[in-house]
Amino acid sequence: MTTTPTTATVTRAEYCVIACAEAWRDNGEVLASPMGLIPSFGARLAKRTFSPDLLLTDGEAMLVGLDGTAEGWLPYRRHLTMVTGGRRHVMMGASQIDRFGNQNISCIGDWQRPARQLLGVRGAPVNTLNNPVSYWVPKHSTRVFVERVDMVSGVGYDRAEAAGVTRFHHLPRVVSDLGVFDFGGPGHAMQLASVHPGVTVEEVRAATGFELTVAEEVPYTREPTPDELRLIREVIDPEGLREREVRG
Repeated sequence: MTTTPTTATVTRAEYCVIACAEAWRDNGEVLASPMGLIPSFGARLAKRTFSPDLLLTDGEAMLVGLDGTAEGWLPYRRHLTMVTGGRRHVMMGASQIDRFGNQNISCIGDWQRPARQLLGVRGAPVNTLNNPVSYWVPKHSTRVFVERVDMVSGVGYDRAEAAGVTRFHHLPRVVSDLGVFDFGGPGHAMQLASVHPGVTVEEVRAATGFELTVAEEVPYTREPTPDELRLIREVIDPEGLREREVRG
């Protein structure tokens, strides 16, 4: 493990914003579709810094600028064209996710008689098979990171390969309040890419319901630059809403 970072004032929530922003690095002119507070802050930070060509939306039918001002109309048919053409990178949530990236946002328990009904499959299958999809999990636990999801909403690497639909399938990263993960393990299994400062590898393993691939040396999630920290605190989220979603 690397030494403890010196920027002690950076909060866990701010590391999460940085980690989410990194998902869109070098994406070029694609539609960023963050679902959730921290991912939204991450996408806006990425556009203001290292990914200026990102396209942001108001979540409905307009392309917006950095200040939220409408810049153009995005009709649904055009949105679908971007999806099926791979020109969108979504960061979704996950009620459950397994080692190969299969995601569940539909139900908990047997789908024929679930113990809990959730959002439903929604557009997760189309998202995962047609454009890059990352995930954000604000509370990392064995209830979310599971050996087997109760129902597949978003398609993971093993199922995509079994179905022969891997051409556009890509899951760049998973960000949680404990660390960052990718699918560079054996057979595209999830592996620990970094831990947030203040978190240990042992804590991550204990909060994960499957055997996680872990390298001998796991780095810390990168530090925000002074300008990135200023943007997060003074421009993007001056009200500090990020601290309500992730408490360090």
